Amino acid sequence: MNHYKTFGVCSRGIDFEVDGDIIKHVEFDGGCSGNTQGVARLVEGMNIHDAIDRLSGISCNGKPTSCPDQLARALSEYLAGK
Repeated sequence: MNHYKTFGVCSRGIDFEVDGDIIKHVEFDGGCSGNTQGVARLVEGMNIHDAIDRLSGISCNGKPTSCPDQLARALSEYLAGK
């Protein structure tokens, strides 16, 4: 399991698991529960590159980032560290 400490959003962190190029599990710590659960379920089973492309750059309430954008950053950092 990988952990990413978020910044600039309501959630405090994201735990995620990747197998090859497929996202197997995502769980947000905090944030808007319905939205973070929805994002997590939508990306599970998705190709990591597709998820990054779809989620990168999403903002929230005028902030330069969002929980989905933070997930994209977490996944990008994961790929960079492989």
